[in-house]
Amino acid sequence: MSQAYERIARLPSQSFFLLGPRGTGKSSWIRRALPEAQRFDLLDEALYQSLLARPGLPADELRAVPTGSWVVLDEIQRLPNLLNEVQRFIEDRRLKFALLGSSARKLKRDGANLLAGRALRLEMHPFLPAELGSDFDLDRVLAEGAVPVVWTAPSRKDALQAYTRLYLREEIQAEATVRNLPGFARFLGIAGLFHGQTLNAAGLARDAGVSRTTVLGYLDVLEDTLLAFRLPAFEGKLRVRERKHPKFYVFDPGIARALRGPVDVRPAREEIGPLLEGWILAVIRAYGHHRELFDEWAYWSPAEARTTEVDLVLRRGREYLAIEVKAGRAESADDFAGLRAIAELKGLRRRVLVCTAERARTTADGIEVLPVARFLTELHGDRLWP
Repeated sequence: MSQAYERIARLPSQSFFLLGPRGTGKSSWIRRALPEAQRFDLLDEALYQSLLARPGLPADELRAVPTGSWVVLDEIQRLPNLLNEVQRFIEDRRLKFALLGSSARKLKRDGANLLAGRALRLEMHPFLPAELGSDFDLDRVLAEGAVPVVWTAPSRKDALQAYTRLYLREEIQAEATVRNLPGFARFLGIAGLFHGQTLNAAGLARDAGVSRTTVLGYLDVLEDTLLAFRLPAFEGKLRVRERKHPKFYVFDPGIARALRGPVDVRPAREEIGPLLEGWILAVIRAYGHHRELFDEWAYWSPAEARTTEVDLVLRRGREYLAIEVKAGRAESADDFAGLRAIAELKGLRRRVLVCTAERARTTADGIEVLPVARFLTELHGDRLWP
């Protein structure tokens, strides 16, 4: 069970939103962190219908909660108007709220009260290697992902397929997020194929049989429902013209594969590179949310050189860290081309190539080659920045 794994998330001292894709363990974690809190689960249909008719209904129960206590509102995006009551009780009774949700879209779309200055924003992610401990297996994560509801399922293959159906039914159809559900379902399958690629909205639209404008809206839906993220292009003002289009990633490699179709076979060799790259970025993104690892992130690629790229450039203050990910042992000069091309970036403190080599080494021009396990140890131990 997912409860057996200790998550690295830490309970804040003030009210907070806890967002994350479905199945990432938000509710399980909050039950452990706040076992005595008053709880309202908006997936409870009877409660939801009652609150839909009378949004002020929780007020009577909240008045009975001792001043300064915690209250949990699960699936808050289903009733954003409740946030007005939340603000009132934060101010009048100093209650602290944990506001859980799997989508920021409905909150933004409905102009909800996002409690500016009164609530932090946290995110929950798939299991991290440090959370899985001895159960972590890189091949397994790349093939099936690490979403808790999938990782703990008796059949991960069935759970992955069920996840995509659940996403369409509960996140998209139930919330009336898109009008053309068949078109969106076709788009999802194609989006899985674009995992780790520079976004080409026209190509996506052509393959999905919808307009480019519709595809751009669908991409926003994926981001707002936390199923995917976009990595912007870096503008370093080096002596080259840099690409401007973002890259696209599904939040978990298992889900990326499930969007494409059945996952009853291991990833093909050509899949491993994008899956490893996307997963490393997702892990870094998780640490960024939990530990403020960086201020900004981007990928870098000269527009003139189609094969020269750095997968990730992190900025913290005026310092930069360049990271390249390779599904191999990094034995070819081409593997280092991007990191060598970006060497003149002002403030660049470290160039790291993460790969499946067995041992760490440093090249003559200062590029550090780190096996995946070594890189993860440095990341978890807050040792990435020199």
